[in-house]
Amino acid sequence: MATLKASQQGLARIKQARSEKGWSVDDFRWIELASEVLGVCWKEKGVLAVGISEGTWKRFLAGKQAINAEAFKAYSQVLGLNWEEVVEEKAAMRRQKAEGDKGDKGELSTPYGKPQKRLQHLALETDWGEAPDVSIFYGRCEELETVKRWVTQENCRLITLLGMGGIGKTTLSVKLAQEIIASIEGKGTEGRQGEISSPSSRVASPQSPQYIIWRSLRNAPPVEDILAELIQFLSAQHQTNLPTHLNGRISLLLKYLRSSCCLIILDNAESILQAGDRTGRYRAGCEGYGQFLQCVAETSHQSCLILTSREKPQGLAKYEGDSLPVRSLQLTGLLETEGRELFNVKGKFTASEEQWQVLISRYGGNPLALKIVASSIRDFFDGDISQFLEISQQGTFIFDDIRDLLDQQFQRLTVLEREIMYWLAINREPISLPELQADFVANIPPRELLESLLSLQRRSLIEKSAAGFTQQPVVMEYVSNQLIEQVCQEIEQWGTQKQFSPPTSLFISHALIKAQAKDYVRETQISLILQPVIDKLITELGSLQNIANCLVQILANLRGKSPQVTGYAGGNAFNLLHQAQIDLSGYDFSGLTVWQAYLQGVNLHDVNFADSDLSHCVFTETLGNILSAAFSPDGQLLATCDTDCHVRLWEVKTGKLLLICQGHINWVRFVVFSPDGKILASCGADQNVKLWSVQDGVCIKTLTGHEHEVFSVAFHPDGQILASASGDKTVKLWDIHEGKCLQTYTGHTDWVRCVAFSPDGQTLASSGADHIIKLWDVRQGQCLRTLEAHTGWVRSVAFSADGQTLASASGDRTIKIWNYHTGECLQTYTGHTNSVYSIAFSPDSKILVSGSGDRTIKLWDCQTNICIKTLHGHTNEVCAVAFSPDGHTLVCVSLDQSVRLWDCRTGQCLKTWYGNTDWAFPVAFSPDGLILASGSNDKTVKLWDWQTDSCISSLQGHTDFIYGIAFSQDNQILASASTDSTVRLWNINTGQCFQILLGHTDWLYAVAFHPQGKILATGSADCTVKLWDISTGKCLKTLSEHTDKILGIAWSPNGQILASAGADQAVRLWDYCTGACISTLQGHDSRVYSAIFSPEGEILATCSTDQTVKLWNLKTGKCFKTLTGHTNWVFAVAFSPDGKTLASASHDQTVRIWDVSTGKCRHVCVGHTHLVSSIAFSHDGEFVASGSQDQTVRIWEMKTGECIRILRAKRLYEGMNITRVKGLTDATIVTLQSLGAVG
Repeated sequence: MATLKASQQGLARIKQARSEKGWSVDDFRWIELASEVLGVCWKEKGVLAVGISEGTWKRFLAGKQAINAEAFKAYSQVLGLNWEEVVEEKAAMRRQKAEGDKGDKGELSTPYGKPQKRLQHLALETDWGEAPDVSIFYGRCEELETVKRWVTQENCRLITLLGMGGIGKTTLSVKLAQEIIASIEGKGTEGRQGEISSPSSRVASPQSPQYIIWRSLRNAPPVEDILAELIQFLSAQHQTNLPTHLNGRISLLLKYLRSSCCLIILDNAESILQAGDRTGRYRAGCEGYGQFLQCVAETSHQSCLILTSREKPQGLAKYEGDSLPVRSLQLTGLLETEGRELFNVKGKFTASEEQWQVLISRYGGNPLALKIVASSIRDFFDGDISQFLEISQQGTFIFDDIRDLLDQQFQRLTVLEREIMYWLAINREPISLPELQADFVANIPPRELLESLLSLQRRSLIEKSAAGFTQQPVVMEYVSNQLIEQVCQEIEQWGTQKQFSPPTSLFISHALIKAQAKDYVRETQISLILQPVIDKLITELGSLQNIANCLVQILANLRGKSPQVTGYAGGNAFNLLHQAQIDLSGYDFSGLTVWQAYLQGVNLHDVNFADSDLSHCVFTETLGNILSAAFSPDGQLLATCDTDCHVRLWEVKTGKLLLICQGHINWVRFVVFSPDGKILASCGADQNVKLWSVQDGVCIKTLTGHEHEVFSVAFHPDGQILASASGDKTVKLWDIHEGKCLQTYTGHTDWVRCVAFSPDGQTLASSGADHIIKLWDVRQGQCLRTLEAHTGWVRSVAFSADGQTLASASGDRTIKIWNYHTGECLQTYTGHTNSVYSIAFSPDSKILVSGSGDRTIKLWDCQTNICIKTLHGHTNEVCAVAFSPDGHTLVCVSLDQSVRLWDCRTGQCLKTWYGNTDWAFPVAFSPDGLILASGSNDKTVKLWDWQTDSCISSLQGHTDFIYGIAFSQDNQILASASTDSTVRLWNINTGQCFQILLGHTDWLYAVAFHPQGKILATGSADCTVKLWDISTGKCLKTLSEHTDKILGIAWSPNGQILASAGADQAVRLWDYCTGACISTLQGHDSRVYSAIFSPEGEILATCSTDQTVKLWNLKTGKCFKTLTGHTNWVFAVAFSPDGKTLASASHDQTVRIWDVSTGKCRHVCVGHTHLVSSIAFSHDGEFVASGSQDQTVRIWEMKTGECIRILRAKRLYEGMNITRVKGLTDATIVTLQSLGAVG
């Protein structure tokens, strides 16, 4: 391990820095912040980063002993010191030598701590983001040279470019970056924008920036998001586990700013500042930028951050000075000669020297103002400047800000031109003519629309690019403010009038947000339009309730009128009410056009939408855990499949649910389109492969023959043959027309997880849990080659579209690239911190995408073999990834019940479908029998008075699904286990969480109290059982013998033995006192989900996905009875208190009651409409409770098997009236009804 210690001079600087902070040596904040620097948050995790401790901190201060090198750097950073300036030179040399001995001497240590091959010089990497084209650039030579000198020669840390809107700050910032690149390359000033350069594309000298990144703050993104983008770019996408707290992210970024010379440009910083007279103060929610900028300004580093802003952010002035590393430059207008050059681009103009001076001076040399004026003079005065000056002098117009000019220009626009301007400001991004036309309530002929667009373009009020029409930021801000002002006036006036006869209204004609817009666009619309409307209305009307009253009055007056009259009013009112956090229960939106309403995740209990038009709205979906997704060959459709046993078909452009294909009776594992796009193939845990008609969702064939789950299917390029991979260790080839099995490939020694055809159709690749990949000759059916290099399950394989390579993804956290013709492993990609579940090549074979259990998606450059982008957003494992046919869009699906579409070029999330299915996973009766607890995927534990069907409490705190619950014997504590990797202990009387147990590194499935109540056992997907002292929260023992996730645990009645059931098909018995595994029970043929002791402790009951329940004699360790009858996986078993009866819960949607002595089934309890995941007996043994994925808990009478009660929490759309609604597909209506809607 590399170590470092401080020099004598360094110790003096450390002491001084600590003294300046004013914290004592023993203050825990030192240690906490140092841990955050290394990416581990103490407050969140309850643990410290490796190397961080009170001992290393004090040794660091004393300087007598060397400490862990990473800890040394972290402590230095916390003190605001550059570690290289305080380290003892000999220690640093020893560290460098130690690292050099480990790898190639030509390797360079990166900020991430992993070596990369050294080029001739340091590589220059650039990310231009949304930087505009600056090929037309006038003047600013002096300003350009000044700022360039500050950056490259005078080592400025923070530079602010100031000036009014339109003065050219953005253009100067981009030109500066281009100039710096040009000086590095020794070329001209033209720079390639709009892409991320690869490390080998440019070479920088050690004194020049190694990284240049440009970002716009126009949409006021959260500072945490900006920091994440910067860290990921500077770490070459290696730093994926980012600190959740702002301090940690700032500290981590500063680490990179010290390690490398970086130029960061943040444009439009005025967007994060308050409007009005509160100059320089940060907007609500943007205060973190102040902390970030302060740290950049006062901390020593070798990088430079450039801000462009109309006003200086508060708190920076104190750091500025002519000889200090923080400076600002106030931009003034262009000179007369420079202004003339701008006019010359617009056309021919005539004027005397004096008239030129007057014109340029009148508009302060503002480039945007001159551009707009030039267009007016050209179009209305035929280029005669003297005539323009003569007429303009007759008015009283004085130019003081670009807004003055925009006021004047806006008044001259036609009604249609103004409406276009409002729509462009709402859309935020370039929009095409057809898209713009579709936004209008009235039908505007394309010719009129185009004429108005051209008129606006001639006036320089809008811009045209290949992507469509848009506005400059300063114009967009002006128009947005006009929109907000007008809408607020309309709501205030109409909502308080008894008579309602509105003229042309923006509240009716324009949507304040577009529900179906790209996710990041909609979030910006909410932040910069919808919320400001609410804020202004509160000021004018006094309260949220008054706002609600006004909106209700407006809707009442519009109800029943035609869509041309009501327009977007219903959708706008809905979105305003929801954004204002007003409870919408019982609201009446009937008889209205409720367009562009965003209803996703909104409780709409008893809301009336009868006879309304819900076109272009977005709803929550009933998605289970989504396991696979695929684009249709034309890219217009998207198919998904999930644990809800359904295949769904979506329209990509609108996000509409088109079809639900029902027929599988267990999890659907994989879905794929045929090459002609007419057939959809799916496979699942029901051992079947199904072929569906894409046109109507009808199942046209079911292919049977596999004897275990089918994990993957793939179409042959000719579309005539389908391959399938199964847990029965075989691959089968099917004739899709006849439905016959053509061939069966054997050779794998464990589950086959994936299959893929080569582009020419001659080779089939299969991969499996046996850690290998097999290549098969499709014609001969022979195994050509076996590829062995992975050390974990090979979960996914993919051929590149050019047929040159094969990629494989594994549970060993790596991706391997193969020459499948020779069997040579060409590359190994590392970077994921958990299993890699899915991979896919882009259509041009240049990019590989991977999805992982670490919740991230990575994009890899197949030419340079580096990760070029890491996408964050999913809150659970990413199960599948796929490229759209054009390679521009990426779909990713996750166990967080969401489907996301991403822009591959920008890394922005375009669309998200969220599922909401309030599954009841575990159930448990309290020892006194009065309370029934149920855990759910809605992240809550519900406590029920089960005899009155009422939910008495909902315990909130977990951040993911809850799979296990248990009561303590004294009835005081409830323990809950979650896929957020934590166990929470709750006080039953108060409902408060008093302890969080941290230590497991993966999902938790099971929890059980020791009979004496002081010890808690937990079982996890990290393959361990942990024993905890509940009074202290400390882990006493970790039991690790299982080779796969642990799904169930139980204590013997005397507390001496603990049983654990695992996905490795084994049940292990542990000695509580010693922690030793004393016995392993084997007999099940698949995952064992549950184990439970009989009350007398002589029998152990277990259940499995092999569809059986087994009874074991604990004295002999032998299975003496196997209970069969269930027709699908069995998830849970429970003994009655007297031990004579056993209950079991199954994926076949039934509960079975068994006689233990005879093994006969007494009752089959039918009523659940989805899988039953849990079972529990009441304390008196007379009742059985079952929890199901149908969102209910049922209470069954044990003697008769009859259901006597159904417990269901209110669903998201409970009681929502959708009678005679318009604008919805049949599939969407079914979804809404399953979420509680009626009608």
